[in-house]
Amino acid sequence: MSLVSQLPQLEVVDRIKTELKDCVGVRMKVRANMGRCKIVERMGVLEETHPNLFVIKVEEKRDRSRRVSYSYADVLTKTVELSDDDKGENLLPWLL
Repeated sequence: MSLVSQLPQLEVVDRIKTELKDCVGVRMKVRANMGRCKIVERMGVLEETHPNLFVIKVEEKRDRSRRVSYSYADVLTKTVELSDDDKGENLLPWLL
């Protein structure tokens, strides 16, 4: 049985928030399941964390960027996966 399944969901979400606050300014790879078999992978920098969501500035084509927000529940449900840019390792390995 994994650690995540033993903790109440509210505690897991709080832990995700805390760990992401420490990653503000860190470059990461974002893999988001957009539904209907569409998965988007982009590189970006975690810009801000808020009580219910976090904001990542992702790189687009032709040296453009945009800001995308996700909820902590997206990370909990694995709709959004965040990994280290250099090593490729999951930023929250305890969630696996």
